[in-house]
Amino acid sequence: MKTIEISQKLRKAMEEELKADRFDHTLGVAYTASSMAMVHGADVQKALIAGMLHDCAKCMSHDKQYEICKDNNIEVSEVERRNKGLLHAKVGSFLAADKYKIEDKEILDAIRYHTTGRPGMTLLEKIVFIADFIEPNRKDLPEMDEIRREAFEDIDKCLKHILKNTLIYLESSDKECDPMTRTTYEYYMEEK
Repeated sequence: MKTIEISQKLRKAMEEELKADRFDHTLGVAYTASSMAMVHGADVQKALIAGMLHDCAKCMSHDKQYEICKDNNIEVSEVERRNKGLLHAKVGSFLAADKYKIEDKEILDAIRYHTTGRPGMTLLEKIVFIADFIEPNRKDLPEMDEIRREAFEDIDKCLKHILKNTLIYLESSDKECDPMTRTTYEYYMEEK
């Protein structure tokens, strides 16, 4: 199947699976990720596919996501049990492989780590992580104009900026942070 056919098939599937606002966000991430891939020399089609599927589990209930993890031996941390917004990345990566027949590990990992990041991210993982944060439908967050510029000029600077702002937001709003986000931040702050 040609890439354009895969892209159209996934777009249609996501339109059926997701709520309208989540579908708009998904399109924003897919097209932002593919644009970033063009600028940074990553595979444009992989970026488009990963962006299109990154939230494929987002509209499932937390109980359903947990059930999928349990049935498929996907490890769930205590933080993920308590925070409904975190588990969809792992479940989405599983669904991308199982339901949507994506076999490319790089795409699956980009979906898996789009919420927390991880140390030693691939270029595609960075792109999807950043695109999820900066896509045009996102609410305007502090320093968004600067972060959007950095996304196309200096991807590592942008990544660090988003991680820093995310930790500040979570701490100031008294929300629980997935330890992987802090680990990712510390890794990139130490990296020269």
